[in-house]
Amino acid sequence: MERRDFLAVCAGVSSAAALAAAGAARAGVAPRLHARTRLVDARGTPVRVASLKAGTNYVFQYPYAATPCFLLRLVAPAASAGALRREDGGVYDWAGGVGPGRTVVAFSAICAHKLAYPTREVSFIRYQHEASSTSAGRVIHCCADHSVYDPAAGARVVSGPAPQPLAAIVLEWDAKRDELHALGTLGAEPFEAFFAKYEFRLATEYGGAKARASVGPATVVRELADYCRNTIQC
Repeated sequence: MERRDFLAVCAGVSSAAALAAAGAARAGVAPRLHARTRLVDARGTPVRVASLKAGTNYVFQYPYAATPCFLLRLVAPAASAGALRREDGGVYDWAGGVGPGRTVVAFSAICAHKLAYPTREVSFIRYQHEASSTSAGRVIHCCADHSVYDPAAGARVVSGPAPQPLAAIVLEWDAKRDELHALGTLGAEPFEAFFAKYEFRLATEYGGAKARASVGPATVVRELADYCRNTIQC
């Protein structure tokens, strides 16, 4: 996508999304736009930033029906992380969190190493608020391979074998309504590799090609504890 075309498409979005786009363009890799999707609860009510509990794992599907993401309200502001690097060498600039105090962030919940992700049965990857015997607190930790990411710094890799940060979800915050929308992704998308690796499982779970269906105008946000039966601790 040409930079001028990207900026034209993004006209009218919130200042937070515009800053994210501008930063990425300066670094040479622009966000990839997907559906503009409102984040809602199980009743269809828009999720309010004020209702999000700090340090809690929330999960929603985006940009496809089968691709989970983490929504987090951190306990401290998430400022710009500066230039982050993809495995292919491309760099991009993550502009930080949105919402009051810039504490709300979202990332793909598909690990960048071997594509572990939260299923309905089990999740080996989650936000770990407290320190454990294997890693510090306030990180996203994948217990499948011990890849550790910093959500306050664009999900950059802190330790472990992951070759690149988790893909960031570009969020738009409507301050008047206190509503959140997902707009696209920033960084390396894992989705094609994810669909190839889990093709049979996803086809069985979602039915045919529905796993690859783009999300519509709304996507449901749930706590990870309500989304899957078991969360692995490490």
